[in-house]
Amino acid sequence: MATANTPDFNKVLYAPLAEIDPEVQNIIDKETWRQFSGLELIASENLTSRATMEANGSILTNKYSEGLPAARYYGGNEYIDELEVLCRKRALEAFNLDPATWGVNVQPYSGSTANFAALTALCQPQDRLMGLGLPDGGHLTHGYYTAKKKMTASSIYFQSLPYAIHPDTHLIDYTALAQQAKIFKPRLVICGASAYPRDWDYGALKKITEKEGAWLMADIAHTSGLVAAQELNDPFQYCDVVTTTTHKTLRGPRAGLIFFRRDTASGNELEKRVNDAVFPACQGGPHNNTIAAVATALLQVAQPSFRVYAKQVIANARTLASDLMEHGYKLQTGGTDNHLVLWDLRPLGLTGSKVEKVCDLLGITINKNAVSGDASAQTPGGIRLGTSALTSRNMLESDIKIVADFLHRAVQLALLLQKEAGSKMLKDFVRVATTEVEGKEGAKKVKELKRDVMEFARRWPLPGVDVSSLQRPAGIEEEDL
Repeated sequence: MATANTPDFNKVLYAPLAEIDPEVQNIIDKETWRQFSGLELIASENLTSRATMEANGSILTNKYSEGLPAARYYGGNEYIDELEVLCRKRALEAFNLDPATWGVNVQPYSGSTANFAALTALCQPQDRLMGLGLPDGGHLTHGYYTAKKKMTASSIYFQSLPYAIHPDTHLIDYTALAQQAKIFKPRLVICGASAYPRDWDYGALKKITEKEGAWLMADIAHTSGLVAAQELNDPFQYCDVVTTTTHKTLRGPRAGLIFFRRDTASGNELEKRVNDAVFPACQGGPHNNTIAAVATALLQVAQPSFRVYAKQVIANARTLASDLMEHGYKLQTGGTDNHLVLWDLRPLGLTGSKVEKVCDLLGITINKNAVSGDASAQTPGGIRLGTSALTSRNMLESDIKIVADFLHRAVQLALLLQKEAGSKMLKDFVRVATTEVEGKEGAKKVKELKRDVMEFARRWPLPGVDVSSLQRPAGIEEEDL
């Protein structure tokens, strides 16, 4: 705290956020209220722990530490070195990895930067790579491009040939992938996805890459928590490099990890290539406060309770899928093996954009998503749902059934709103959803369903927050509950 000897120009350093910047504090309060009052169903999001948030908001944010432990470009890093070594150790323990076989770089700022660093380590510019196409559930960083534009660095700096899911089963078509690889001769094959509800056959992929002399990299950003809990197939048995984010099913802060194999003839070279690709090739000094938060989250992942959590995430996802199919809805692959569900809305004549919008109005957070056969990512024919965050709020299968009913009501409401709008334009859809008009029921029903959703959501705890003391912040309309 400031003292009588503190000069005026430094007093700002000792005051709390609410005093110094009430505008930002208010935004934080509103976001806290939104998370408490709504249902979080975005598959790439989760709710991290109080301890993780405390580490992420720590004084470690003050320290610069370019380089690696014991090889820094700045002084004063003895405790940062201790922290990074600890985080590495916990990362290997969380995934049951032998440090003689695997190493890990814990410095990437995000999954996307981890992926580009891994590509930089494994490939030269204009080398060839193959990843699952975006419309089939892949990620932008796996080489996606359109007929008009190369979308990310993975397609700008490398030659990419996406592989696909089978048009009938919507499962990865490993036979077609092998045939493509035989012709294309990739330097790298990437497996992993952002919207694929099934598990991967890493053994089949390894046979393909061995035959073609390619690296095999798994991006398990979505499923890493389920892999660590041994609820899904293990990519570490077959892959050369494994990348992941830390904030999805792993339930940590927003960051990335790169694991690299050590137990091969090229192991030492691979370790150096990965480390050099992270820094100095792709980023600068690591965010030490976030590395601390990752270490804390990984400690929790290694506990037996996390495996129980992971099992529940999958059970909840399967319950959600089953209940939606009982309502007659179409899901890609007809179910799920992991934490997410991909819902095909095209048989209903709805776009994912409209359902996302109406769910936003209701306090249900989802995201529009392409389904196989879609031509546009801006007006896709589906939505993606995930159960990680709701499971972190203690929901079980019986509670997910209530959530599934909310989603059913939301989609039926979207159909009504589309009819009342009298056009396919999103702006007309939003207008009838938010403006009460005589003779039209849509806007009234939106308010009714929103009250039901929020009343249900506020029954549940919010990790890291004392919900008993929460009050509606300024700027949030008073709800009639």
